[in-house]
Parts: sequence; C-alpha cells; structure tokens
Amino acid sequence: MSNKTNDSGDQVFCSQLEMMRSHELNNNTQVNLTVVCIHGLVSGLGILENALIIWVVGFRLRQRTVASIWVLNLALSDFLATLTLPLFTLYLNSRHSWELGNPLCKVQTFIFFFNMFVSAFLLAAISLDRLLLVTKPVWSQNHRSVAGAWKVCILGWLWAAANALPYYVFRSVTETEHKRKLCYHNFAMYSSYATLERDCSMRQWATAISKLLLAFILPLAVIAGSYIKIGLSLRSRNRRRKQSATRLTDDLITLNRNQDSRTTHGRTAATNKLSLKFLIPGPSLSTKEGPLTPTTPNLTSQSQLSQSFTKMVTSVITAFALCWAPYHIFCMIEVAAQYNIERLKLVEVGLPLATTLAFLNPVLNPILYVFSCPRFCVRIRQSLGAVFDGLVEERGVLLMTPGKSLINHIRRRSSRDVGLGIPASPCQSQGTQPTFSSALQDNKVEHS
Repeated sequence: MSNKTNDSGDQVFCSQLEMMRSHELNNNTQVNLTVVCIHGLVSGLGILENALIIWVVGFRLRQRTVASIWVLNLALSDFLATLTLPLFTLYLNSRHSWELGNPLCKVQTFIFFFNMFVSAFLLAAISLDRLLLVTKPVWSQNHRSVAGAWKVCILGWLWAAANALPYYVFRSVTETEHKRKLCYHNFAMYSSYATLERDCSMRQWATAISKLLLAFILPLAVIAGSYIKIGLSLRSRNRRRKQSATRLTDDLITLNRNQDSRTTHGRTAATNKLSLKFLIPGPSLSTKEGPLTPTTPNLTSQSQLSQSFTKMVTSVITAFALCWAPYHIFCMIEVAAQYNIERLKLVEVGLPLATTLAFLNPVLNPILYVFSCPRFCVRIRQSLGAVFDGLVEERGVLLMTPGKSLINHIRRRSSRDVGLGIPASPCQSQGTQPTFSSALQDNKVEHS
C-alpha cells in the first residue's frame, strides 16, 4: 500500500496530510505525562470492567434472555475497544508519534471505528426492541427470542465491519519532517496523480459524512423516535384503561341501585371487589421470578417494561451521545480545514481530546450497567466471592488443588450463593411475559 509519486519520484500526499507533516506540535512534557498517566489508568480499568461484565453476563446467568444478549454484545464490543487503549496510551507517551508499526496502526483504527458502528447499531436495535414490546406485545410474545437477538447482533457486527473497512484500507503511518510518525488517514492511496485533489476531497468528505450519519445521527433519530412512540403508547393505553375502569364502575353502581340490597348485597360486594381488583394496578410488577398471569396486580404503565433495564439503556444512550458528539464535530471541522492552517491547528489540538473522550465510552458503559442494575452488583459480588473462596482456605493457606477441582468448587459455591429470587436477566428483564400479560388485561378491560 504505497502512496502515489509525482514525476520527480517524490511521494505525494493529500493537502491536509502534507500540512500536518510540516507542522510541529508544541508539546508540553508535564501535560503529556499527566494525560498519559490518566489514560493508562483508564485503559486498565476499562479492560477489567468489560471483562467482568462479559464474565457475569456471559457465564454466570442461569438463563439467557433477550436483554442479556444485548448487554453481552455491547460488552464484547467495548472490550475489543478497551484492548486498544494501551496502544493509544503508548502513542501519547511517545509525544504523539506512532512507534508501533503500520499493521497495529490499521488494527487499532479498525477496532475504534468498528466499536463506534456496533455500539450505535445495538443501541438502535435495543430501542426498537423496547418499542415492539410496548406497541406489539402479542407479536413480541410469539416472535421475540434469544436466537433472533443473536441474529440481529451478528448482522450488526457484519454491518459495522463493512463500514469500518475503508478506515482500515486508507490508514497508514506517515513520517513528518520533524521525525514524528502519524497514524492517520492517507487518502492519496490508490489514486492517480492527475485526480489526486479530487480523490482526497471526495474520500475525506465521504468518510466523515458517512460516520456522522450512520454512527451518530440516524441511530440517535431511531432511538429518540422509539422512546417518543413508547411514551405516547403508554399514555394512550393508560388513558383507555382509566376510561374503561370508570365506565365499568359506573355500570356496577347503577346495577347495585336497581337490585335488592338484602338479597344481592353479598354477591354485589364480591363482584365490586373482584372487578376493582382486576382493574386497579398493583404497586409493583412482581416479587417472584415466575411469569405473570392476566390476574396478577400489574397494570401500571411503567411496569410493562423492566424499569431497571430501561434506566440502563437510557444512561448508556446518553453516555454514547455525550462521548461521541465532540468527536464528530471535530471530524467535520477537520474536513473544512483542508486548506486552512488555523483550523488545522484547532483540529490537531481538539481532535485527540475528542478521541480520548470517545474512548471513555466503552469504559463508562460497565459502570452504568452496575449503577443502573443493582443485580449486577449482586452477581459480581457472588462471582468474586466464589473465586476467592476457591483460591484461599479459611485459614489463609493457598489451596494446592488441580484446576478442575478449583473450577468445580467455584461452581458449587456460586450455585449455593445465588438465591432463587435472583432473576435470569441482569436487570430483572423477564422478556415479554409482563407486557403480554398487560396486553391480555387490556383486552379484557376493553371488551368488558
């Protein structure tokens, strides 16, 4: 993958990369050292966090749910991204010079953009899944499955790989006039000298706009539209339920007045009690893990979704928007700075900071999982307790047992610690049963 050369045999670059090659960064050693230390700590933390989430969700759950599949695939994508964070830390430690070679430059770039596209795709898919649970509960009960969620995730991974491929192809290490090495887009590749300027401009605009639309604007539009529709649907359903309850209550009162109070008092009171119990929503979704039935006191609008999972999704989407918005803004400024040295200086300072903020997204997601879903804390504590209990005896002496015995001990300890009341999903999301039961109740109320 060599660059094109002009008639004199010199290597040619796009105008923006040529300006970057001749421009020397004003590096502050103390600031760089501070950034490197912070980035190194964040890198290690991100790898441990995502590995722990993958372990808990991927291996510790007794039953697979659609919600757990979404979380697992997000954690896998974030884990891949955090694995490349030490490479970026080494780049910062080398005073913004890439000393790791061209292959790692391409791989690191590919994984960065791959994670960006996968995260956007999965968050949009989760939002559509929530929408179907509310608006089409019967269809979701019949068609929503773990296998279907895996197919959607695989499709998202393939789609992300196809979108990240151009960044892999046009990425290379370029040496500057000041002996620094840039791991940067080289859009002069595979271009003739006669069409160099046109190809550079077209490729830079195409990549910047495509990732802005496909990895940010369109996913956020799908997410926002889905939750707006969910809110409107729940409000409409709640209003219809209240109207039906009011009509039925009025009919019961009229019926009571027309009947003999002595002979029908017991029967009418029982009818009123049964009807009101059927219509008035209960305080919570359920306290057991078993599936809900149409007679369960579960008619609140919010209980049709797992509130914990919805809270987690909302926080993850907010973090995604806040972490990636500055990066896309600076990418558009970068495109407009092709022929403006002042804007290019702004990009050289701001884009690495925006990229660092984008790298924080896969580090923040596991923290949001834990704080949004208290069950994650329970799972992690039980899993870690089982491991340390298997490694160390009560008196503090290391166990000298084979690996298989240690694994069996951890499994026995974990299964004993995990109570029956802990749901299969990390956020108590029991799939489609609650929504389906609520739908059955809606149908009975509307036809009564």
